[in-house]
Amino acid sequence: MKSDKVVKNIKRNTRKKYSSEEKIRIVLEGLRGETSIAELCRREDIFPNMYYRWSKDFFEAGKKRLEGDTVREATSDEVINLKKENNQLKQGVADLFLKNRILKKSVTGMEDSSDDV
Repeated sequence: MKSDKVVKNIKRNTRKKYSSEEKIRIVLEGLRGETSIAELCRREDIFPNMYYRWSKDFFEAGKKRLEGDTVREATSDEVINLKKENNQLKQGVADLFLKNRILKKSVTGMEDSSDDV
């Protein structure tokens, strides 16, 4: 039982990750028709259903692009940078809120209970 779990985890962790360039190369090679899809999949060590999923995604992305749909998914770096910027902006708003509160207190000489959030 335990050895089955270990083997399964090893297989999962050693599963090859294909880059988008590799997926495109494989799909285009399949489209050329020089070899059968079954042979291509054996050579690339992928299941045929994986090839057909990549092929479908490839055509759908091309179709959307040709239709002028330029929305794309953000890259990891873009997401990280946006999260950093978001945190900086939140910190800036918090700082301004505190400064505003301090200024109100100094002007009125007392705390306004309506400011409590």
